[in-house]
Amino acid sequence: MDNYIVSARKYRPVTFDDVVGQQSITSTLQKAIKNNHLAQALLFCGPRGVGKTTCARILAKAINQDTFEGELDPNEDFAFNIFELDAASNNSVDDIRNLIDQVRFAPQQGKFKVYIIDEVHMLSQAAFNAFLKTLEEPPAHAIFILATTEKHKIIPTILSRCQIFDFRRIMVSDMVSYLTNIAQKEGVTAEDEALHVVAEKADGALRDALSIFDRLVTFSGNTVTYKDAIENLNILDYDYYFRATDLILEGDMAGSMLLFNEVLERGFNGHEFVNGLASHFRNLLMCKDASTVQLLEVSEKIQQRYLEQSPRCSPLNLLKGLRAMNECDVQYKASKNQRLTVELAIMKMCALHKAPEGAAVAAPQKKKPLTEPQQQAQVVQSATVLPVLEQAQNDVPSEPEPVAEKIENDVTAVEETVVATEILQPAIEPDRTEPTTPIAQNAILLKGRKRVGRGGVRISDALKAEEEEAPNPDDLPKDGFTEEKMREIWQERVNVLFQGKPSILSSLTKNPPKLKEDLTIELELDGAHQVEQLQETRSVLIEAIRKDLNNFSVQLETPVKEVIIKKKAYTPKEIYEQMVTENPNLRHLRDELDLDLDY
Repeated sequence: MDNYIVSARKYRPVTFDDVVGQQSITSTLQKAIKNNHLAQALLFCGPRGVGKTTCARILAKAINQDTFEGELDPNEDFAFNIFELDAASNNSVDDIRNLIDQVRFAPQQGKFKVYIIDEVHMLSQAAFNAFLKTLEEPPAHAIFILATTEKHKIIPTILSRCQIFDFRRIMVSDMVSYLTNIAQKEGVTAEDEALHVVAEKADGALRDALSIFDRLVTFSGNTVTYKDAIENLNILDYDYYFRATDLILEGDMAGSMLLFNEVLERGFNGHEFVNGLASHFRNLLMCKDASTVQLLEVSEKIQQRYLEQSPRCSPLNLLKGLRAMNECDVQYKASKNQRLTVELAIMKMCALHKAPEGAAVAAPQKKKPLTEPQQQAQVVQSATVLPVLEQAQNDVPSEPEPVAEKIENDVTAVEETVVATEILQPAIEPDRTEPTTPIAQNAILLKGRKRVGRGGVRISDALKAEEEEAPNPDDLPKDGFTEEKMREIWQERVNVLFQGKPSILSSLTKNPPKLKEDLTIELELDGAHQVEQLQETRSVLIEAIRKDLNNFSVQLETPVKEVIIKKKAYTPKEIYEQMVTENPNLRHLRDELDLDLDY
């Protein structure tokens, strides 16, 4: 069997023109050699597999070739003038001292000796310090090229002595083009979608992309298909994300749950699905504007599917979906039931698209005639909410807005409409299955505002009319009840109302409520801070208790318990004073014996 050479070594660039995705750096280095402006200390930094070591070797060879005097053999690589040092295994002071000793000698052939130190961030602190002087003032024939993936670990004094080149991640399109060229040279037929999957999996590292490509060729032979790529690389198919989005847009929770279960049965975990769906929503959002479609790093076929699905999604719901996916991503690792965490996020997104159109197309029901207060409240709604809705529908710009600005305008219009609708809701729908008192209705109506919307109509007129129609307090129910029944209802109602507020729940259940003779419930609290906590929900609690007891004369008092702080005696004088208070004869004994306290 012949020795197999992996593509990363077989097709390693040998000239600057072969380097992929680093045109700005290669062009700068070529001009520096041509114009004799090359620094004696260079630092190549960037992520793995982007060409740092490759460019260092090409540069080391090009320096001597360009400055060679006489007839040059095209195959001459000046290997005797190039020295490579792996700082990961040669990171001590002694290794740097040996390097410094070699630097003093001039090259036997050519003009320069080039020292390539790879993974230079692995050098010890002492080795860095020993290298400083030589790096700052090297001999005229020495050039140092340092390469690292972690620039932040190199001490500032080294950085200041080097000319720094930042290598960037290689774009997906560049990698696909390079892989297509290699596939043609190897006689391999590869689908464009499969190469895009390889490029995305490599995450900007061309060496990783070549290794993955070799693996796929070994798996599927001379024909690499998209199906083989996602199966061998354990990647979830795009089709699942498109199907999931369709189900979410339809508000189909059952279908979404079944699809997620299918993903889990195929061996993928929920975290991968969440991150993939978030990326899918991001791509849909990018398709909302023609100028941002180019940000999609997918094949043309997949890009066309995104463009077809994007018009069905509103930017506002896409943002809410991204927020839900982000929250799920953060909570996933800490969750004890990770599957439920993902399912809840999916159900939230389905609920966003649960359209209430069924109620709109249903047969019209007979409405009761409106009372005078309801008519006045309806007038308020016509002057506030409807203009906001009409304005939001009519304000269509002549030119397409940018995505971010359009989303912001949609959010603002929706928030204004929701605020106005929430304030007016109790006024225009007073008919409820459960009775509510005028005080509770007024509290909901006001919401801390005196004006609603842009019409400038005061709700106080509607409230005034409602107060005139308010029932007489003497006509409200006043059923009798015992203290035992009151405590039982209190416990049940408090647990329901304050289930998610443990601090308030603890304050209301620590001391049992007492029933006074004038139908007043007395709850003793430990301090003023508990009174402040209860202040916001006090009216809601007493209204609920009144309804449960069917007695609207019940009142609630919350006195604060008096806390007597007993001062403890610590010093001898304090102990003596305390003893004298308990037994005054002790003072006479001290005076008669002429005793002094030991302070």
